[in-house]
Amino acid sequence: MKNILLIGGSYGIGLAIAKELQYDCKIFIASRTMDDSSLLNCTHILFDATTDTLDKSTLPEVLDGLIYCPGSINLRPFKGIKPETFESDLHLNFISMVKVIQSVLPQLTASEQASIVLFSSVAVQMGMPFHTSVAASKGAIEGFAKALAAEYAPKIRVNVIAPSLTDTPLADKFLNNDTKKEKSAERHPLKRFGKPEDMAHMAQFLISEKSSWISGQIFHVDGGMSTLLVNS
Repeated sequence: MKNILLIGGSYGIGLAIAKELQYDCKIFIASRTMDDSSLLNCTHILFDATTDTLDKSTLPEVLDGLIYCPGSINLRPFKGIKPETFESDLHLNFISMVKVIQSVLPQLTASEQASIVLFSSVAVQMGMPFHTSVAASKGAIEGFAKALAAEYAPKIRVNVIAPSLTDTPLADKFLNNDTKKEKSAERHPLKRFGKPEDMAHMAQFLISEKSSWISGQIFHVDGGMSTLLVNS
């Protein structure tokens, strides 16, 4: 049974991933809260990605996978975004992720072949208005992932999932009524917005041996938004 460290698994995409992996993996969830006590093979580590240093005392000597889920969605006109907002988004999305990876690198390299799964955004490729802050911090993740994958091949595989809008608590203000949901669904060629399970299925694949010949890739799980132009 593989040992997987999941950063941010208490709700949304992280919790969906934990539910997918719980039967095949031993999961170590590092998050601020852990409300779902029904998860199997799960150890919770109290951790705030914005402020804390990860407590590794309960982690095993070998980690076969790391999934980093924390993120932000700050959408506003560029002229109204203070530099501090850019710094905050970059810290949560990127700097904290780098610190976590560096802290558990010995456990990851101890695995025969470890897998790291990170999260970006469809906005990095597309160029969307009001997305300057999130696109900048998530874009850093994509460049970092490819470089890290090259540096640690074949010992560690590194891949990125780039979602479009997904129905999680973080995105609630964009999907909190039927009108918003309908408009969001219509923006996607597949005519629906994302579900946490869509991302969880891809993360499960990238952690598993089924993706053992895949590294340095960006997977757009976005309902076709980043590549398809479909008439309404």
